[in-house]
Amino acid sequence: MVQVIRTFRPDVIVTRFSGTPRDGHGHHQASALLAKDAFEAAADPARFPDRGRPWKTRRLLWNGFSFSRAQEEELAKMPGGLRVELGAFDPLLGYSYGEVAGISRSQHRSQAMGSAERRGSVTNYLFPVAGEPARRDWLEGIDLSWRRYPGGEAVEQALAEADRAFSLRHPERALPALAAAYDRIAALNHADRLEEAAEALALAAGLWLDVSAGAAEASPGATVRLTMHAVSRLASGVVVERAGILGMPGAPVLVEAALALAPNQAATRTADLRIPDSAAWTQPFWLVRPPRGTLYDTAGEQTGRAEGAPALTAEFVLRVADTRFTIRRPVRHRYVDAARGELARPFVVVPPVSTRIPAPSMLFPDARPRPVTVEARATVAAAEAVLRLRVPEGWRAEPSEVRFTAKEPGEQRAFVFAVTPGAASGELAVEGAHEVMRIEYDHIPPQTLQPRAAARAVRADVRMSARRIGYVMGAGDEVPAALRQMGAEVELLDGAALVHGDLARFDAIVTGVRAWNNRADLRAAHQRLKEYAHGGGTVVVQYNVMDGGPFGRETGALKNLGLLPVRIGRDRVTVEDSPVRLLDPRHPLLTTPNRIEERDFDGWVQERGLYFASEWDPGYEAPLEMSDPGEAPLRGAILAARTGAGLYIITPLSFFRQLPAGVPGAYRLFANLVSGGKPAQ
Repeated sequence: MVQVIRTFRPDVIVTRFSGTPRDGHGHHQASALLAKDAFEAAADPARFPDRGRPWKTRRLLWNGFSFSRAQEEELAKMPGGLRVELGAFDPLLGYSYGEVAGISRSQHRSQAMGSAERRGSVTNYLFPVAGEPARRDWLEGIDLSWRRYPGGEAVEQALAEADRAFSLRHPERALPALAAAYDRIAALNHADRLEEAAEALALAAGLWLDVSAGAAEASPGATVRLTMHAVSRLASGVVVERAGILGMPGAPVLVEAALALAPNQAATRTADLRIPDSAAWTQPFWLVRPPRGTLYDTAGEQTGRAEGAPALTAEFVLRVADTRFTIRRPVRHRYVDAARGELARPFVVVPPVSTRIPAPSMLFPDARPRPVTVEARATVAAAEAVLRLRVPEGWRAEPSEVRFTAKEPGEQRAFVFAVTPGAASGELAVEGAHEVMRIEYDHIPPQTLQPRAAARAVRADVRMSARRIGYVMGAGDEVPAALRQMGAEVELLDGAALVHGDLARFDAIVTGVRAWNNRADLRAAHQRLKEYAHGGGTVVVQYNVMDGGPFGRETGALKNLGLLPVRIGRDRVTVEDSPVRLLDPRHPLLTTPNRIEERDFDGWVQERGLYFASEWDPGYEAPLEMSDPGEAPLRGAILAARTGAGLYIITPLSFFRQLPAGVPGAYRLFANLVSGGKPAQ
């Protein structure tokens, strides 16, 4: 955080949270506490001397947040608040800033944060936390113009002239003044603002500058065709003095002699690039080095960036009149999708053969050998690889190696090794091999990750009486694979199965992460699940966010997703190694078929659990207790209600994190829950 502050050099820092229990869980509180520490440390030359020149931010503010009109009114009465109007309408955007905020928050899709677009006045308050005080305006005493810098008056004058010359229909008329501003900024040596000034010139001229790779990916030794397109769509007199490729030795120069761009006439050039044998595979910068425990090990200069440098960068040196400026663009692969039109994705360097072990962790519940599948895929033609599965000490894999050959790119095969476990858990890995993973959603750029082809091998005695399990999938849910590794037959239940299917054939029905939030068919089947439990089945409900709507606090009643009334709160246990108390060590869910001890909570990752119940009917049994340091104990980690011959369980414990991470105790405890505390046959 200190490095980011010293790099960005802000005048004001605003925290979202206050650093008090008002914020909710510990992750929220920690962000504000760290912000205050970093605010002070960034100005101290004795602290983190290797992380940039000290920078004293003028003031630190807390943006008082509210979840209701009543809380908004409460904030308005708090002393020292600086009023900020966020509901102003921008006629150029066609939106108010309140609307833009709603659109923005609704992009936070991984957290299901769709938000209303508020129109009309929206008042927020900023409360001083540290630094210089402010009496009326949060930017009080801060010069926002170029006059704050020695020699900046000349830049301010040029930008004022550009503003006067600017026309929405003819932005190119501002080019001379923008060029003058660029030259004056260059003289002041403000590199970050110089890049912005260059982009302003490109926008005013309507410049389109692009280099497209003929393929989305290539391996070391392969040759890729690069195609440049340069168009000045509004301005005359724009000259490309040079266009080249950065990022790899031997990269071509596409334009060597001055190339004048005729208005709205595309200039194209092509060249071939051989990917060097030594070229690094494309990775997010935080994954280039192996993690240190659960922490990413990043190169210092990358800290604070959203993404690392692209594999290839096109650099254009241009001239407008007497002003020379540089524009850089990532080299991407452009293609046409029949349904979505022209699309682009980053160009990446990948290994000639990628491999993967499909499961992030593999459970060996006893000493018998089990099959381990390794998948191999060719990324280039005529690819070859010898695959060897490295196992923990004392384990054995057969065969010792397999050979993969492919004629065409995209060919793939699956190989099966028989792995006999030893006494201790460890890592399975394909020697020297990496997986090529692609993350693709409409609302983010495509991402390519290339982790080692490895999986955690877990040797733990896990017994389970449930053999047939119906599973209602949640969001980003990997729990069904873990249940299969424990020996269960898992069937994913759709809406028809929930409404009409024979649920009695299952030993247990498990609902996935946030399934009750995301699936109306599950909410509609609530009564059927209660009847199923009454008839002798076990229902296990994993964590959900109950926040508004027919199942949330908005109703003011104990609406619930349980057998008996329960209200889901916002409490978490965020310290993953916080102590756990077994309130009833003899409870069947803690003894059968696996005896759960405190050591079963060792090695948990990221957190214990989230969105613990805040109120529940006394008919629920609660055998566990845990809390973050210094906070009140939470007893809602497991809530179990008996009905007829069955059991209905609600648990906010983060099994969805622990099971893919291969935490032995989490396997054992989850096996007890789905077994309903019944002995294994």
